[in-house]
Amino acid sequence: MITILGIDPGSCITGYGIVQSQKKRILYIDGGCIKNRLADMPNRLKTIYDGVQKIIHKYRPDIFAVEQIFVSKNVSSALKLSQAKAVAILAAVKNQLPIFEYSTKKVRKSVVGTGSAKKEHIQYAVHAILKLSSHPQSDIADALAVAIAHIFSENYKIKKKRFKNKISISYLETYHY
Repeated sequence: MITILGIDPGSCITGYGIVQSQKKRILYIDGGCIKNRLADMPNRLKTIYDGVQKIIHKYRPDIFAVEQIFVSKNVSSALKLSQAKAVAILAAVKNQLPIFEYSTKKVRKSVVGTGSAKKEHIQYAVHAILKLSSHPQSDIADALAVAIAHIFSENYKIKKKRFKNKISISYLETYHY
């Protein structure tokens, strides 16, 4: 059993999701948001760091998976997101967790099947994969999707190694329920 902490960094809202990989099952443990809209940027970063630290201490994950920053035309937003991601990673490093980064496109492709999936598709896919009672909020769904993408990625690597590049079906087909 491996516990994965997925993080969707944000300067105002940082989503987190905790899942466990048990053989061929993915279990939902928890998900939530670290919210800090009212503080100035240094205090927002402290809130993110402290929040991720609390989550790590509470759930003791084995793996830290984080979404890479999508760089758009707004450089200021990209810098703030990078800072948020950096303090979340710092919390993982301080707790000696292995860190894995996944692009937004790879996460979407892993969880939905296409890299151009919309936020609603991520929410629906996460809901279905984890058999949740309701659709998770967008930031939580994104964080859970990062954790799920890590599991799919690791299972794919294991299968690829085992079958020496002779895989006839994709890991997505294997693990969607």
